[in-house]
Amino acid sequence: MSNPSAKSSISGSKPVGKPTVALTIGVIALLITSIGFFMYPKEVASSWLLASAYSTAIGLGLLLMVMLHHIFDAGWSTVIRRTLEHSLAIFPWLALFFLPLIILSYFEPSLIWKWMDPHFDLSTIGGHGTVGSDILYVKKSALLNFPTFVIIYLVSFVSWIWLSSRFRKASFTQDEDGSGAHTTTCRKMAALGIPVVAFSSTLIACLWLKSLDYHWFSTMYGVWFFTGAMRAALATIALICIFLSRNALKGLFLRSHMLQLGNMMLAFTVFWAYISFSQYFLIWNANIPEETFWYVIREHGNWRYVGYTLIFAHFFFPLFFLLGHRNKLIKGRMIFICVWVLLTQLLDFYYNILPYKKDGEGNPFEFGVSVWDVTALIGIGGICIWAFLRSFNKTRPIPIRDPRILESLNYHE
Repeated sequence: MSNPSAKSSISGSKPVGKPTVALTIGVIALLITSIGFFMYPKEVASSWLLASAYSTAIGLGLLLMVMLHHIFDAGWSTVIRRTLEHSLAIFPWLALFFLPLIILSYFEPSLIWKWMDPHFDLSTIGGHGTVGSDILYVKKSALLNFPTFVIIYLVSFVSWIWLSSRFRKASFTQDEDGSGAHTTTCRKMAALGIPVVAFSSTLIACLWLKSLDYHWFSTMYGVWFFTGAMRAALATIALICIFLSRNALKGLFLRSHMLQLGNMMLAFTVFWAYISFSQYFLIWNANIPEETFWYVIREHGNWRYVGYTLIFAHFFFPLFFLLGHRNKLIKGRMIFICVWVLLTQLLDFYYNILPYKKDGEGNPFEFGVSVWDVTALIGIGGICIWAFLRSFNKTRPIPIRDPRILESLNYHE
């Protein structure tokens, strides 16, 4: 490796970013949001769920990328693996951020998830009777109950935090002793972790998001969540690496690495469209009321235009943009498409979450972005950025003694 900028990046210890600034912004936004909880609990709770679910999805996508790297023994991604490992420092904070929703649901069961309150009057949202007398709830009550909800939350986050800590510890220790045994350990951990994360993330997606309309049936929802998580995670790690290429990863993060991230973004763009269309087509074709109503209410008011926007902005535009080879080699263009994907993925979460808020006739309230959505996203995002930068500045920017690091440093498209 003869690149002088690469040598200085590896040996340099200059702190990256301004963790304190991110922490300050995050705390201020969280304080504003917490004030909103006392003023408008229903509105702020839905905003907090949106921000928490979106951030957790990105975190899970990043964790899966680490495990995919190890399970395939990938060479090209070794340079960016350390950045991915530092991003896993957000999981303890993500667990903490979701806790207020559990506490609120304990004291006000029907605030978000109506099924948590068996006495909730469904006529207030266009239904009949109470939740407890609803046959669909009765059939699903083995899963849809508060103790199970809490247990799955705890088991999921404990497993994610444990996996993250194991990958991070093995990688950081390898920098010191250079033992190849750590690489083997990580590969074995990935073989265990991928099914664990797949199963737990599916449960989380179904409990946090899908059960907002607990009458609905879909066997593809977990895959939709996984696809969105990967798209957002790929856009996030590409943005981070491009930012770091000005200092810590200067001369290390190459155009060839950026190209491969763009190729993966393209692949998951197509996969998201396949999953989303397949879910819609199967439900439309079967024409079962317990399934079709989910799409019917999303044709009410301006929600239909959100759906149209997702088709063109979240699929067709990224598809054709990422098909362009040069677009994945120019940093400015990659920054643009990464931000675009993150925003449209957030819109997809809006489309899946917020229509659960209905009027007395069962119609969802109009789509709109509230100030609490913004403060919740900035608050959680600020703390996550702080956690990442705090971790990043404690170790070397790349795994210098990984067996495949030279292959990655000399990788060319």
